[in-house]
Amino acid sequence: MTGDAVAAFSFRSDVIKMALSVIRRDIWSRVRHRVRSFSTDQQRSSAPRVFSGIQPTGIPHLGNYLGALQSWVRLQDEFSSVLFSIVDLHSITVPQDPAVLRGAALDMAACLLACGVHPDKSCLFQQSRVPEHAELGWILCCLTSMPRLQHLPQWKIKSQRNDGSVGLFIYPVLQAADILLYRSTHVPVGDDQAQHLELTQDVARIFNRRYGDFFPIPRALMSTNKKIRSLRDPSVKMSKSDPQQLATVRLTDTPEEIVMKFRKALTDCTSEVTYDPENRPGVSNLVAIHSAVTGHAPEELVLQSRGLETAQYKMVVAEAVVTALTPIREEIHRLRGEAGYLTEVLDHGALRAREIAAPVYDAVCRMVGLR
Repeated sequence: MTGDAVAAFSFRSDVIKMALSVIRRDIWSRVRHRVRSFSTDQQRSSAPRVFSGIQPTGIPHLGNYLGALQSWVRLQDEFSSVLFSIVDLHSITVPQDPAVLRGAALDMAACLLACGVHPDKSCLFQQSRVPEHAELGWILCCLTSMPRLQHLPQWKIKSQRNDGSVGLFIYPVLQAADILLYRSTHVPVGDDQAQHLELTQDVARIFNRRYGDFFPIPRALMSTNKKIRSLRDPSVKMSKSDPQQLATVRLTDTPEEIVMKFRKALTDCTSEVTYDPENRPGVSNLVAIHSAVTGHAPEELVLQSRGLETAQYKMVVAEAVVTALTPIREEIHRLRGEAGYLTEVLDHGALRAREIAAPVYDAVCRMVGLR
């Protein structure tokens, strides 16, 4: 490289650095302005706002899509303020491969966008990019008793599987901070997370009693979809971490993989298709999946399937799932090749999230006496 070329390259680098510096100053000027203008009336308002999060580890599965992600897409049109977070801080409560975790946020962003989450309708961001989550989490930890956390069933179950880190013990408080940091009023949850939302409500009430009315008490938006069970063990829900490869249908599975998993799905010795979750959980799980992907009631699908044996019905359900997931799988693959766009979406989302979070956290610090 010639001396002139080196000088030109250096000049361009300096110009880029100056431009980025100006952009950062402008962003933080807006954030500081929001902090200063966060009046008492604004603090006490409770404009509807939805918050929800998903861990980046593992590709979302059919149960995630039918139970949570479809409702996320609907909520974008029902509420004017919606935040969806890729909660990577929660992921490290158990050991993770750093190299895998670094790329997991972009992978999850691709999955969410492919499912219909739209960055113009909602704020999609990476949790660790907004430090106020962890900072508010510490304040809320100081308001939460150990016995209260010990009663949560997730701790009792998960602590038996590993060493039970402090992070695993207190992560429900971080989850509460995730929600309260944006003064969220509504949180979409499944049955298995209802107790964590109750903890969030309790923590908000404790803070309000001690320091003054500030946090709205968030309400649950319960999913109306039936819980999707494992294809190999219908006594448990479908899970990203299930070691049985045939148990879980992932959004990136090929049609061939989906058909194979449904062909191997555990049912029973009765060939007739019925919907009886208590006595026939395996077949009923197939009906529930079929109902969720088609929008037809289970009873209607049972009537339509009269005369089919269970083995034949498995292929009917597999075909319906392939039809539903193929456009999503193709869009995920396309977006994975657009790393720059995915990064831009998360960068913009983090800035928007901090514009909301910074004045809320500043107000909390002032109420607590830290400022």
